Amino acid sequence: MPDRRSFLQSALAAVGAAQVPAALAAKPQQAATVPHAVQAAPAQPVHLNINGRDYSLSLEPRVTLLDALREHIGLAGTKKGCDRGQCGACTVLVDGRRINSCLTLAVMHEGQRITTIEGLAQGEVLSPLQQAFLEHDAFQCGYCTPGQICSATALLDEIRADGAGFTDDEIRERMSGNICRCGAYPNIVAAIRAVALRRG
Repeated sequence: MPDRRSFLQSALAAVGAAQVPAALAAKPQQAATVPHAVQAAPAQPVHLNINGRDYSLSLEPRVTLLDALREHIGLAGTKKGCDRGQCGACTVLVDGRRINSCLTLAVMHEGQRITTIEGLAQGEVLSPLQQAFLEHDAFQCGYCTPGQICSATALLDEIRADGAGFTDDEIRERMSGNICRCGAYPNIVAAIRAVALRRG
C-alpha cells in the first residue's frame, strides 16, 4: 500500500503533466501579441530661438521641446518631473506665455521666442523674481524652482493684463499648475507678491 508521500508525489506529477499541453498551446498566441518595434521617423531640420540665440538642430519629429532643450542643446535648467504636464517643473516661456515643455513638440516652435530659466537673468544680474526667490527662501530642494520662476514671470504679466488684483489667493490660483513637493508654497507666494508690489 503506498504511503502518503508517494501518493502526493504521484498526484503532483499527474497535475503537472496535464498542464504542459495547455502551456505549449498558449505560447504561439502570446508570441503573436508582442508589438513590433516602433520605427523612428527620419530626423528633420529644426530652427529654434532660445534665450535670444538661434539653434539649428536635426531632430526626430516626435522629440519634445523639453528633450530638445535638455538633451540636444544642453540647457538642463528646465527640469523633467512627471513628463505628463502635471507638475510644472518643465515650464518655459514661448512668446511670453508659459507652457509645459514636456507636452509640446520642438518642431512646433519654429519662429517663436523660447525663454528658459537660463534666459531670465541679464548676464550676472538675476531677474527680480530670481532675486526674490533667494530673499524669501522660496525653495528647498530647488528641483521645481526653474519652472516656478518661469511660471511666476508670466503670471506677473498676466495679472497686469487682466487687471486682476495681486492677492495671495490670485497668486495661488495662477500658480496651481506648479507643484512644490517640499511645500515651500508660502514663501513662493511671498516672493511673487514682493515683486508685484515693487512693480506697483
